[in-house]
Amino acid sequence: MALQPINRRSVSEDVFDQIIADVLSGEMQPGDTLPSERRLAEVLGVSRPAVREALKQLTAAGLVEIRQGDATTVRDFRKHAGLDLLPRLLLRDGELDPAVVRSILETRLHNGPKVAELAATRHRPELRGLLDDAIAALTAESDPVEQQRHALTFWDHLVDGADSIALRLMYNTLRASYEPALPALATLMAAEVGRPDAYRAVASAVTAGDAEAAARTAHELLEPATTALLDALAALEAAGAQS
Repeated sequence: MALQPINRRSVSEDVFDQIIADVLSGEMQPGDTLPSERRLAEVLGVSRPAVREALKQLTAAGLVEIRQGDATTVRDFRKHAGLDLLPRLLLRDGELDPAVVRSILETRLHNGPKVAELAATRHRPELRGLLDDAIAALTAESDPVEQQRHALTFWDHLVDGADSIALRLMYNTLRASYEPALPALATLMAAEVGRPDAYRAVASAVTAGDAEAAARTAHELLEPATTALLDALAALEAAGAQS
């Protein structure tokens, strides 16, 4: 049994989480001024170095702006933050944000065909076996959540084949965002992960180096479940608006 060190959260991470929660919830609006380091330390019951480190993290995340000798102000995260903020936006207070789910689905449908197209264009020989193994695992699996995981493995290989660091980082963030929601998505995703032939069509086009067919078959694979999920979100939002 290989034991690993236990990760302990630092005080600065707790400070970071409290402030970021207020920024994302709208409790702190763009242009609002944060209390001084000294005041934050007093209110939160932590040291000033811990507050200073948290503010550095918030600055790096594009959430606040610190000016030397001036106040620390909240920035508009929609204009300044990066993709690493997406998982926090997706799940807040234990609930999924439908607007963020929608944006992830739309990005997935847009990026998937491009990933397949690039993988076909760059035509890495080792990709065939990796895709075949992922499809075989998907076909043999009966659990709907595990089917989704095998489907993610398939796309993980395709992203590697696309050899695009920008698409890879986007994929990493999107996966990290929606992977915790796989059990909730199982029923709606069954229309996609239950179609191994559709995955084979994508794999065949990619390994044949047919970029046009790869993009088309990838869209055909992703579009039905995406549409079903978007329709379900729209229904939930409509029901919420009426209640």
